[in-house]
Amino acid sequence: MSQLTISDAEQRLIPSSGIRGPVPLLIAIMSFVMVVVAAAGLALANTGSVVRAGVEHRYSIQISDGAARAPAAIAAARASPGVSRVQQVDPADLRRTLERWLGPASKEADLPLPAIIDVDLKPGAKPAAVARAVQKAVPSARLIAHQASLAPLLKALRGLTLLALGLVLMIALASAAAVVLAARGALDTHRGTIEVMHGIGATDDQVARLFVRQIGIDALLGGIIGGAVAGLSVAAIIGGAGQATMLAGASPLSWQDALWLVTLPIAIALLATLVARSALLRALRERL
Repeated sequence: MSQLTISDAEQRLIPSSGIRGPVPLLIAIMSFVMVVVAAAGLALANTGSVVRAGVEHRYSIQISDGAARAPAAIAAARASPGVSRVQQVDPADLRRTLERWLGPASKEADLPLPAIIDVDLKPGAKPAAVARAVQKAVPSARLIAHQASLAPLLKALRGLTLLALGLVLMIALASAAAVVLAARGALDTHRGTIEVMHGIGATDDQVARLFVRQIGIDALLGGIIGGAVAGLSVAAIIGGAGQATMLAGASPLSWQDALWLVTLPIAIALLATLVARSALLRALRERL
């Protein structure tokens, strides 16, 4: 039978402390934190993918010496192969954007506005060829990739995603270390019972199986509780962020991400069981 299978007589030797014991509470807290951190990491990774895909083929033509040269740049861009859309940004929108930064002084100063033209390329199109055609028509024009402009943001999202992954691994290691301490504490608590079992011929594996079963059940119970609370919290946060989800164009977490998150509490319970068994066998050989 499995290491988690044990008879009623064996259960009475090592009674369970229930949900109020240290292992279920510890694993519940760790599972909650792990699922929340993992969900945040997946949401950041998905957001980065959406942003990257949205600007992958988007460029802007910027003309610093005013809008008078914009028609020539627009004509050159439209004549270039691989261009799917060319549209000039409304100067009124540029003026309103400038007002947000400079306030009423932007109107009084009557500052000259650059011309900005949005350009979408088809997949496989060569931006360098479009840039050469535009600069030939308007030497002062520059073709700027949106992805290059957003590179610091994408880099930050990637860094935060890696940080979340590192935190998940650290939480798993911390959980394993705490379970080892709890297992060794259980050995000290039931030292007299263990000595009697050894005296009547019980092996280290049989003794360890008593503790491993209980730790496995406690870890699974704590993982389910912590994971369920974390799942409800994440669902509530995503449900309340409807506007942000709409702006991103997609939900920050997919069904595949949800399946990965569901496996985390089970994985941490399995890790706790395996680590506890190894630690118990080592302690029994060294101390008893």
